[in-house]
Amino acid sequence: MEGALTARDRVGIQDFVLLDETTEAAFLTNLRKRFCNDLIYTYVGTLLVSVNPYKELDIFNKKQMELYMGVNFFELPPHIYALADNAYHTMLTEFNNHFILISGESGAGKTEASKKILQYYAVSCPSTTLLNTVRDKMLKSNPVLEAFGNAKTLKNDNSSRFGKYMDIEFDSEGDAVGGHILNYLLEKSRVVHQNHGERNFHIFYQLVEGGEDSLVQQLGLERDCQHYNYLTQGQCAIVSSINDKNDWKTVRNALQVINNIYSVQHLFEIIASVLHLGNIRFDSDSKGHALLNNKAELRWLLGVDAYTLQEGLTYRKIEANKDEVLSPFTIDHAIYARDALAKAIYGQTFTWLVNRINESMENKDPSKKTVIGLLDIYGFEVFYVNSFEQFCINYCNEKLQQLFIQLTLKAEQEEYEAEDIEWEPVQFFNNKIICDLIEEKHRGIISILDEECLRPGEATDLTFLERLEDKMGNHPHFVTHKLADKTTRKTLERGDFRLLHYAGEVTYCVVGFLDKNNDLLYRNIKDLMCQSKNAIVRECFSTMDPDSRRRPETVVTQFKSSLLKLTEILMAKEAWYIRCLKSNESKQPGQFDEALIRHQVKYLGLMEHLRVRRAGFAYRRKYEVFLKRYKPLCPATWPHWRGVPADGVEVLVQHLGYLPNEYKMGRTKIFIRHPRTLYATEDAYERCKHELGESKSTVIKAKGEFRKQKEAATKIETCWRGVQARKERERRAWAVKVIKKFIKGYMTRGQAKSTDNSEYLAFVRQSYLNRLKGNLPKNVLDKTTWLSPPAVLTETSEILRKLHYRLMVRKYVRGLTPQKKAQLQQKLVTSSMFRDKKDSYPQSVSQPFVDTRINEQDINIRVIQMIRNEHIKYSVPVIKYDRNGFKPRPRQFILTQTAAYMIEEAKIKQRVLYTSLKGISVSNLTDGMIILHITCEDPKQKGDLVIQCDHLFEFLTKLSVIAKKQNAVNVVKGSIKFEFQPGKEGSVDFSTGQEPMVYKANNGHLMVVRWVLKKRLFMF
Repeated sequence: MEGALTARDRVGIQDFVLLDETTEAAFLTNLRKRFCNDLIYTYVGTLLVSVNPYKELDIFNKKQMELYMGVNFFELPPHIYALADNAYHTMLTEFNNHFILISGESGAGKTEASKKILQYYAVSCPSTTLLNTVRDKMLKSNPVLEAFGNAKTLKNDNSSRFGKYMDIEFDSEGDAVGGHILNYLLEKSRVVHQNHGERNFHIFYQLVEGGEDSLVQQLGLERDCQHYNYLTQGQCAIVSSINDKNDWKTVRNALQVINNIYSVQHLFEIIASVLHLGNIRFDSDSKGHALLNNKAELRWLLGVDAYTLQEGLTYRKIEANKDEVLSPFTIDHAIYARDALAKAIYGQTFTWLVNRINESMENKDPSKKTVIGLLDIYGFEVFYVNSFEQFCINYCNEKLQQLFIQLTLKAEQEEYEAEDIEWEPVQFFNNKIICDLIEEKHRGIISILDEECLRPGEATDLTFLERLEDKMGNHPHFVTHKLADKTTRKTLERGDFRLLHYAGEVTYCVVGFLDKNNDLLYRNIKDLMCQSKNAIVRECFSTMDPDSRRRPETVVTQFKSSLLKLTEILMAKEAWYIRCLKSNESKQPGQFDEALIRHQVKYLGLMEHLRVRRAGFAYRRKYEVFLKRYKPLCPATWPHWRGVPADGVEVLVQHLGYLPNEYKMGRTKIFIRHPRTLYATEDAYERCKHELGESKSTVIKAKGEFRKQKEAATKIETCWRGVQARKERERRAWAVKVIKKFIKGYMTRGQAKSTDNSEYLAFVRQSYLNRLKGNLPKNVLDKTTWLSPPAVLTETSEILRKLHYRLMVRKYVRGLTPQKKAQLQQKLVTSSMFRDKKDSYPQSVSQPFVDTRINEQDINIRVIQMIRNEHIKYSVPVIKYDRNGFKPRPRQFILTQTAAYMIEEAKIKQRVLYTSLKGISVSNLTDGMIILHITCEDPKQKGDLVIQCDHLFEFLTKLSVIAKKQNAVNVVKGSIKFEFQPGKEGSVDFSTGQEPMVYKANNGHLMVVRWVLKKRLFMF
């Protein structure tokens, strides 16, 4: 850096601390000089000022990255790579945590600065397959978050509409091993409303313009952004500087960071649903109540019941005395409910997306890590109309400015104390009074806003303004139309209030403050979202605790809490700063708008920071660095100083004529108060260099020094070769010893463990485990592929085998779908009734159960009408045997909620109430005969039923579950007795034979003959 001082008149000073005058004019003049020479970076101490050039500069290639790796901070010209590298190496050296705060207004280049830092770490950190995966996911998270969290505004085509803090985790070797992202205050209102000249979030346009034809058709979308209400309010859906089709390809590829193709599909369904939701319009009936006029859009909305959603958008459910009353909406209320749902869906989805990215970058290693945090936060915003979002953003900047000054003063004071230099108090503007005005408990603007949102009665934005006037009428940083003097009143509307921030005055319009702070979603709509078929929506809204009766925290309270947590995180880390500036509003290269730059310099607090750094000493350097550069200026220190560097510096400055009040000697550094002192020293050094170059004696001395160094190098080289040769001899001797030991271990491998074979057995264990790792069984039923272990690992192998099979079983159970689970539960009931009891049971296990064996249209309509009050649970065709003569007759058997029906075409032949079903008997053979034992209270009542069913296990499982008769099923050997009528018995005999048959025997019994199955091993 010192070398660049000679060109200061042409290209400016690289560090503002070294300016002769610390005035705003001098600051801007220096900034302009550097900008005009494409030098966009300048330091204020260790703070980096970056001016957006609005053009590509050849200073971000890999060669530049390598140039700045491991270099002292001030050794090369200012660059973002220098700051990133020094933060990284300081972290490794001191093993502590750091953060880089990137701030500036929209369009100043904050997001690009964050990308450059990530790219630098991706190149400069050590590289392995695992580390490359982590870095790839960090880099891929950027385009994903930009698509879902960035939008075109009046000032920036890619403006971040949320705050982002990313922690990059490093291990003790400096390897990037994980990451974590926190997001703050997503501008959800943009989903439903955009100002003129602005767009919604990028992802909507990317999906419509760039999505694959099949995907667009599947989501019910049209390839025309003008078709969607939520995309056209800014009247600039298509922008020449944005290529949505190419951006879609980038985002599609980057979404691999989620690691789940189904989640990505659900994500696109949500984006499409928000667009469809925005196209829902309302008409009013004769009573002024809202009615949907385009219900067709409902079928595309998140897999929820269309009628229930229609009801949720047009009625509010009110609970009174345990009763629910539906209160119809007006059109305005219906539009509010629609927009609130769209904002809630998008906001919750964005949070879910950040969480999935965090899961993919999570570091599972519990050992201690150090982190570098990147805070890309919105800058101070002043628009023509400033609303609730600007209030929150500017409050955030007030807190960060307070933290910024505290940390800067703390760092300065600690350096002075470490160097044993007396600390001189610094005068600066303390913005605590503004922070208290906003956040003070019970008295601040946030507390009053929350009280107005929560109090009963007709609370409006104007009543909130009146409360502010009552509470803060005398505050010097607060003014309204009512409180202002005549001159100021002309600049304020009646619904405005004005705050005097550290960066200047901002006028806020209170319209919408209460609604945006409440951000309420009606309970019945929340409940409906919990039933969505879209897994992401269901997960997001299930975590919102819809059953809770507590009112959710307001938006500003949540933001305040998250901001306090962020402050705690940052206070625990070492700070580095990047301040980004816009060079002009028109985004043109080469234009330097001084008025715009002056405004940004003011609200970014750069002059405050400069005054803090310049309050004591403008320049400080380690003794070794200072002496190495300037030693030619003093005969006593040139060409070599043989003593302590501090003493050499003292001799040097005395020779240069430094006055006592111009410098201080610290423990490791020299502190110089005025830049002019350094300038004079540097100018003298430049003259001295030319004189030295022309001096013959200097050349002779240099040759002599060169000969000495060459001789020393030769001597060192000789010694080094000797050392290397001795190390090689020792290495070979060690190798011989190891090989001999290995051979001896192999020869004694069958004996007990000893010093001779211990290392060989360890090798055997490691070799077996490595081979086992690549040949593990792939499924639970694979019992043969487990590798046979060596004798020393028999017990270990058995333990590992059991653990592995338990893990596979666990994965299988977790992968069961609800349908498969229900099927297995029914099979479990079947197993409890028939396993090891009925011969045909093993063959039935692999056959899935179905919901019914007879479709409803195959049942006679008259039968359906007769049992219409009872819900049909299951139907199956059966063969019924007459009680007298056992003549077989085909029938339909229907199970309902309360009874079973025997159907012959359009007639109900018999109705059996489940309460009258006293038992069910089957044989132990492979037949399908079933005897239903029925309690008969009337002599004329029909007796037990004898039927044959091809789906015996399925039928009896359904019947036992519906009728709750699992314990009523009996598996009988030999004969089963039954009652024709009360007091009259019959019998069914069972036997085995060559051919299956059913006939009436000579003894009047029903004879059932079945073949015998061969016994086989069966596992379930």
